[in-house]
Amino acid sequence: MVMKLARKQVQALTPYLSARRIGGSGDVWLNANESPFDNEYQLNFSRLNRYTSCQPEDMIKAYAAYAGVSAGQVLTTRGADEGIELLIRAFCEPGDDAILFCPPTYGMYAISAETIGVERKIVPLKPDWQLDLTAIGQNLNDVKVVFVCSPNNPTGNLVSKEDIITLLEMTRDKAVVVIDEAYIDFCPEASVVDLLAEFEHLAILRTLSKAFALAGLRCGFTLANAALIEVLQKVIAPYPVPLPVEEIARQALSESGLARMKFQVLDLNANRAYLQAGLGMIPGVKIYEGWGNFMLVEFPDGDALFKATWDNGIILRNSPIENCVRISVGNREECEKTLTFIRNYYQ
Repeated sequence: MVMKLARKQVQALTPYLSARRIGGSGDVWLNANESPFDNEYQLNFSRLNRYTSCQPEDMIKAYAAYAGVSAGQVLTTRGADEGIELLIRAFCEPGDDAILFCPPTYGMYAISAETIGVERKIVPLKPDWQLDLTAIGQNLNDVKVVFVCSPNNPTGNLVSKEDIITLLEMTRDKAVVVIDEAYIDFCPEASVVDLLAEFEHLAILRTLSKAFALAGLRCGFTLANAALIEVLQKVIAPYPVPLPVEEIARQALSESGLARMKFQVLDLNANRAYLQAGLGMIPGVKIYEGWGNFMLVEFPDGDALFKATWDNGIILRNSPIENCVRISVGNREECEKTLTFIRNYYQ
C-alpha cells in the first residue's frame, strides 16, 4: 500500500547498488575504492548542543587553499553525492529539463536525476572512453547539466582536457558542465580547476572519501565561481556539516594532514603499479590504464573470476563492461593476496 503512495518515478526506481548494499563476506575488501589507511583524529564533543554554520569558515578556507581557489568558490556538502543532487535540483526543472552523462561512468548522476524527475540523456563514451563531442552536441536540447567524470569510474582513464574545453565552449550559456574529480588527488596535475577562471558555468566535484581516507566522514566539496555557488546555497540544507565532520576535515587539511595524505597516495600508486605489473603477466588478462585508487581489468571470463574471488573472501566489484572487474587498490598485503589468488585461478 505504501509503495502505491510513492511518486511514480520512485516506484520505478532501481536504487544505486553501492558496495555495502551488495554485501559480501571476507577479509579482503577491494570493491568500494576505499583507502586501506585508518587514520586517527582528535574530537572535541563540547559543542554538540549547538548547530554548526552552514559553511564552516575555517574548513572552507582550508580546502580552498588546498584546491588553489578562493573561499568564495567552495561549497562543502555531505559527500560529492549531495553535490550531484544539488546541481540537478538547482538547475533542472522536473519534466522540462534534462541532464546528460556518458557511460560507462558513475551511476549516481542518473539515479539522482531520476529521483527528482529529470530526464536523462545518454551519450556513450567512444571506444577509447573519451567524449563523443559530436554526439553530445547533437543531444544538448533541453540539457541543463552535463556530467563528466575524470578520472572516470569505473574505467579509470582521464578525459582529454582539450575535449573538456571544447565541451565548455559548446555549452556556454546553455548548460552547467560538472567535472567529477573524486579521484583527482591521485593525479592532481590533471585537474581542470584552472579552467574556473575562464568558464563561469563549470563546477568541479571533490571528496575526502578517497585519497584522504575519509569515506565514512561523508564530506565533499563543489568548486565553482561565486555566482554558481550562490545558486547552490539556495537549495542546500541549513546545517549540512556535523561538528565532528568539520573538526576531522580541518585536521585532514592541516599541514600535517596533507603531508600524510600525499605519502599515502604515493604508497597506493605504488601498489597499483604492483597489481598492474603482476596481473599483466597472466595470459589473456588486459589491464586498462588507470589514474585513481582502482583499476579496471578484463579477464577471459570476468563473471566467473569475480564469483571465484567473492567465494574465497576477496571482494572485488563486477563491472557493466563485459568480462571486466574493478579492483580497488588496497595495502600491499591485500594486493599480494588478490594477485596470488588470480594467478592460481588461471594456472
